[in-house]
Amino acid sequence: MNTQSVYNFPDINGKFGIYGGKFVPETLISALDDLEKTYLELKNNNEFQNELSSLQKEYNGRPTPLTFAKRLTEYFGKAKIYLKREDLCHTGAHKLNNALGQILLAKKLGKTRIIAETGAGQHGVATATVCAKFGLKCVVYMGEVDIERQKLNVFRMKMLSAEVVPVTSGSRTLKDATNEAIRDWVTNVANTHYIIGSVVGPHPYPMIVRDFQSIIGIETKEQILNYERKLPNYILACVGGGSNAMGIFYPFVNDKNVNLIGVEAAGYGLDSGKHCATLTLGEPGIFQGMKTYLLQDENGQVSEVHSISAGLDYPGVGPEHSLLKDIKRVKYFSVTDDEALEATILLSKLEGILPALETAHAVAYLNKLMPETSKDEIVVVNISGRGDKDLNTIINQIGDKIL
Repeated sequence: MNTQSVYNFPDINGKFGIYGGKFVPETLISALDDLEKTYLELKNNNEFQNELSSLQKEYNGRPTPLTFAKRLTEYFGKAKIYLKREDLCHTGAHKLNNALGQILLAKKLGKTRIIAETGAGQHGVATATVCAKFGLKCVVYMGEVDIERQKLNVFRMKMLSAEVVPVTSGSRTLKDATNEAIRDWVTNVANTHYIIGSVVGPHPYPMIVRDFQSIIGIETKEQILNYERKLPNYILACVGGGSNAMGIFYPFVNDKNVNLIGVEAAGYGLDSGKHCATLTLGEPGIFQGMKTYLLQDENGQVSEVHSISAGLDYPGVGPEHSLLKDIKRVKYFSVTDDEALEATILLSKLEGILPALETAHAVAYLNKLMPETSKDEIVVVNISGRGDKDLNTIINQIGDKIL
């Protein structure tokens, strides 16, 4: 594929190949059209971009560092490993990159109420943070299971004056929280903006979230060229909905010598039926306003899924990832809960960085990739978030092995 000449997605219909689109109730079409029109007007507006750039620098703490992982590199004895430090963003994850952009969009649209969904709580915290900063009412939908395993982030959202609504339907995780947020949006669309936290949902959300998150890849390219005078050979990122991965991948899509690798959650194992390996084992389907790869049962119903990481516990994926899989520009693999936990310990002990369990999936894939690399090559891992929020889960799983 000549990506330089052909990669220009989404198309005018909001499609990434056969994926994406708008599969929503009629009541939302007008709001989506207004959102797309406003975003396209502001995308190249200097005043809007300057305001966003100032917030990213002065409030979010960008640019985030690209850190050479000396001890991790020595551990594997192969390619040089760099870490893109999104865990050092304000609120502790890449999620604020998108929330800042979307809150400015909401202001331009004249919306006075913000809703969001969250799994691991990082997007909920980011949304509650920008609502507090700009003085807008904030409602966050969160599954009961995730509320229990992410208590710290629930407390943070409430401190920021957000209303956290427990979702008790279905598997009581991110999928169900998203369904409830969509229902709220249909009812209150006149005054409410829905800040979707990943590159999922109906057009134009996958495009908007990708664009706001692409600052990760833009910075990475500039930093690695400054350090090494060449582009990396490999870039790794975890994939649930896929926002941190699209953020670092997108600016490199046309650089065909850079191998892009997304790492999904294999949960208890691909043969267990309890995983979130959507791009590994899913099939195309319609889900939450988009066409994309989706984990389904034999009757075509959305599967119940599992991951130790609340942020990866999702049966779908962003539609752009589906296209990138089909055209073989990104390769997708998966690692288990146990492998992610081992990677959490490894990165903590060797580099003094406690990664989020989502991020640990990307770190874990180094065990499989590094033997294939050579010492003159470079690997970049996107450290999408910090792991403080996951300590209760980590203690429950492996605390007795450490203490």
